[in-house]
Amino acid sequence: MVFAKREFHPNPAPAVCTASRVLARFTWGKREFVLRQTILAPGGDSGWHYHDGTLLVLVTGGPLDHPATDCVPVTKRPYRCFREPSGRDHAHLARNTGSAPVRLTVLYINPSGCPLSQSIPPPPCTGASEALGTSP
Repeated sequence: MVFAKREFHPNPAPAVCTASRVLARFTWGKREFVLRQTILAPGGDSGWHYHDGTLLVLVTGGPLDHPATDCVPVTKRPYRCFREPSGRDHAHLARNTGSAPVRLTVLYINPSGCPLSQSIPPPPCTGASEALGTSP
């Protein structure tokens, strides 16, 4: 098991005004487990993305705006846990529309060797049309 430095680092584009730190990382069989904390500043967002693995998320500050690619509003309240299923069919955006930081503690359960997320272009319902690559 690897315990990482406790410093927050800005997340790469397309994320905006977000920072994360990895608390622990280990591989067991064909799965990699990553425990990570993320802070979304007011106005910050993750960029549209999906995950190759399953995530267990604890919102420790919030609320978190968490729409899927249908753009239907979904709010995750503070001190609540939720599961993010794997795959492109479960693409979403995490954003902070409030005035205080949103804090997340996330357990990633990924196939070994996969990135933590895969970026996608914004869905048509957002009115945006920029194409994005894969984020680490």
